Amino acid sequence: MDQERLSVFIGSLSGENTQFLEELERQAHSDYVPVIRRETQSLLKVLLQIKRPARILEIGTAVGFSAILMHTYCPVPCHITTIENYAKRIPAARENFRKAGCEEDITLLEGDAAQILPALEDAYDLVFMDAAKGQYMVFFREVMRLLAPGGILVADNVLQEGDILESRFGVTRRNRTIHSRMREFLHTVCRDERLTTVVLSDGDGVTVSVRK
Repeated sequence: MDQERLSVFIGSLSGENTQFLEELERQAHSDYVPVIRRETQSLLKVLLQIKRPARILEIGTAVGFSAILMHTYCPVPCHITTIENYAKRIPAARENFRKAGCEEDITLLEGDAAQILPALEDAYDLVFMDAAKGQYMVFFREVMRLLAPGGILVADNVLQEGDILESRFGVTRRNRTIHSRMREFLHTVCRDERLTTVVLSDGDGVTVSVRK
């Protein structure tokens, strides 16, 4: 099976987003800013319809694409708290929230999520994790404290372009730490008795976990 052709075909079935999101995605690609892939976008839209979350936590804002997408396609009024550590992207994200007309419903926290998460106290219905992959285990410990019963945790890019299948010595030296940490995260999130988890190969791999 040609996985790349299959992904393109599946992506073609999902249809377009709003004009604002389409333009923002094109601009992000032009600027080499990573945004979530079409398969992950579709998955989030389905989960939003199922869960109807009032409180959303996002770890990894970038230029705000995924936060705006979640705000746009959530079927109920929601508030999104999103965290970004890369200073150069924060002004762009704030401007995009303003242009999208959702700045009142999105709180952008600036800084390292590993330091910000312990200070949060709200219970979140949906958590979307798409930040530094080597820090997923650090984030996970705090996310479990913040995830409401019945809440959904979505973690993106967990298959690392297929490198996760390789042994530690099958990946480049500079990627070995991230590789081992992501494997630890996958083993943990799939075996945690507080969660029911599925690993999907959509995009670059996504885990979807529901808190029991």
